Amino acid sequence: MSEPGSISTGIASRYATAVFELAKADKAVASLEKDIDALSETLSDSADFRDLIHSPIYSREDQGAAIAELAKKMALSELVSNTLGLMAAKRRLFVLPQLLQQLRDLIAEDKGEVSAEVASAKALTKAQSDKLAKVLKATVGKDVNIKATVDESLIGGLVVKVGSKMIDTSIKSKLSALQNTMKEVG
Repeated sequence: MSEPGSISTGIASRYATAVFELAKADKAVASLEKDIDALSETLSDSADFRDLIHSPIYSREDQGAAIAELAKKMALSELVSNTLGLMAAKRRLFVLPQLLQQLRDLIAEDKGEVSAEVASAKALTKAQSDKLAKVLKATVGKDVNIKATVDESLIGGLVVKVGSKMIDTSIKSKLSALQNTMKEVG
């Protein structure tokens, strides 16, 4: 039996590919990107919206009506509005977060960009972020969008994830490695 996460990812991937291809054919990728940003912001800000897409209590009709009204208020493109309506009718709104991420990845790939997740013990300054992006661009060969987070448990250093590669230069990992080495010796 498949994992629920992989099922959601598979569903989101099919929708994302279709939406992206339609947007690209209509030369509406910029509009799609704007809609993705608006939906992502609403998803992170509104507990009611998250409940609507995840809760089995709402009927297809309720979800469809709510999504149609939301799309109208947010002035979403016809493509995104219709896709959300179809997802509501098929009870697939629960994959919306994965869909948005997949669409971001497809757009970035189309632009020749790649995303890097960077965790640091303290917030990176603009200069540090720009320098890291430059170094990563030289390594990866593509423009890099940095998604920075702060994780004070790292003590110092960085954890950088680009695609399937991870570079961990944090003091926390170095201390863990040293602790494991000391256990082997003693």
